[in-house]
Amino acid sequence: MTVTSIRTRQDRSHDPVQIATDVAEVLARSAAEVDAATDFPRDNFRLLHEAGLLGLTAPVELGGPGVGLADAAEVIRIIARGEPSTALILIMQYINLATLPKGRWPQHLARRVIGDAIDSGALVNALRVEPELGTPVRGGLPATTARRTADGWSISGRKIYSTGIEGLTWAIVWARTDEAEPRVGAFLVPAGAPGLTVERTWNPLGMRATGSHDAVLDDVRVPLDHAADIRLPSEWDARGEGQAAWLGTLPGALYTGVAEAARDWLVGFLKARVPTNLGAPLATVPRIHQAVGEIEELLAVNRRLIRSAARDFDEGRPFSLTEAGLIKVVTTENAIAAVEKALKLTGNHGVSRNNPLERHHRDVLCGRIHSPQEDTVRTGAGKLALGL
Repeated sequence: MTVTSIRTRQDRSHDPVQIATDVAEVLARSAAEVDAATDFPRDNFRLLHEAGLLGLTAPVELGGPGVGLADAAEVIRIIARGEPSTALILIMQYINLATLPKGRWPQHLARRVIGDAIDSGALVNALRVEPELGTPVRGGLPATTARRTADGWSISGRKIYSTGIEGLTWAIVWARTDEAEPRVGAFLVPAGAPGLTVERTWNPLGMRATGSHDAVLDDVRVPLDHAADIRLPSEWDARGEGQAAWLGTLPGALYTGVAEAARDWLVGFLKARVPTNLGAPLATVPRIHQAVGEIEELLAVNRRLIRSAARDFDEGRPFSLTEAGLIKVVTTENAIAAVEKALKLTGNHGVSRNNPLERHHRDVLCGRIHSPQEDTVRTGAGKLALGL
């Protein structure tokens, strides 16, 4: 399938899920090469923009399609079946486009970021994690500091795990001010600003094309109003307002898509593999039926849980921060378990670099890394249940 055929399909139908299905077929063809190269997948994002998927969650009042969480989760799951690193960067895009206009940002800044995404396929993501701090979700003030200048701010610091940094147009930098009583929050920084450099440090086992390198800021100057949302530390919640539901459902959708891709390869393998002592495909063995059924059980639960939670959110029935964290943990762990079951059924074939299952396994394990992580989620849920 070509870009032209996807455009033609888009002209016939504005269903983002169907468009994503067409795009994912193209992404899957180069997924192994993208994984091996570890370069930012620019061609993938060019295709997503041409297919009309990069600005999907931008609000209608700002010129976007205004797609809700349920459809966004379906798109992420499908794109992840094709190439999951691309889907992770897309998650960050969707969260920011959906939540920025509802926060405290100056409206002209939110309009500019969202307009760039819709018009030119610009990418935006938050740079939050630091070498000493780790993720802000666990508490603490960032070392990255914004100092007042005569006409704005000067920002200096280092951010690690900066997903998609090489392809971003806008970076939302989490920093503290140099005031006597520091405020902390989001500063909008053009990714090409003088003083912002990228150190290519990302060399992980899985999700290798997310380009989550270090971003180094050395006296990066931004206008005064680019302190988009800064507050006293006590005024912030754990994830920033409005993002909990998105961060609870979209990672699970992504890793469910990875597990589905693993399942699809497994099914093809079981149908084609005919051991001489059996004289029939492995797919005919009752024990195999049960084992594949266990994988289907995990995937079905994930899809239903994510769809139900996302629709509740879209229909004005939001769920708590605790529920969002539990959804993320359960769905990512189910996806990991599903791929591990597939590995058990395939032996040496499953871990061979000649087959995609080992890549799916490397990718799905990364589900445990994303915040919120299982220890903080389960500790918080336990304390809440105990009334502590």
